Amino acid sequence: MRQSVRAKAVDIGLTLVDQTKLVTAASELARNILDHGGGEGFVHIETLTKGERTGLQVVFEDKGPGIADLELAMKDGYTSGGGLGLGLGGAKRLVNEFQIATRPGEGTRVVIIRWK
Repeated sequence: MRQSVRAKAVDIGLTLVDQTKLVTAASELARNILDHGGGEGFVHIETLTKGERTGLQVVFEDKGPGIADLELAMKDGYTSGGGLGLGLGGAKRLVNEFQIATRPGEGTRVVIIRWK
């Protein structure tokens, strides 16, 4: 997954710094699918064009238990353990757009976008 995100980021011309930020956020979110997704999930990578802007959108979705306390999970320094130590808040800071939808018992969907 990391290689796919980086390759697409290179394709659209993101700088090395922006590539690194996007890949780091994507790694953290993919790890969440593995650790908390109940074994079911997917990652979808898509190039976006909005007017003159080009960006990369990565969607992470799982069918895990969902996040019981989203406010806590978004706090700086919060980690449930095992990840890169960024948590959701850290991943959010590394991208230009971040959306999360979660329901206990139904899973979590996170969408990130990094614009060129």
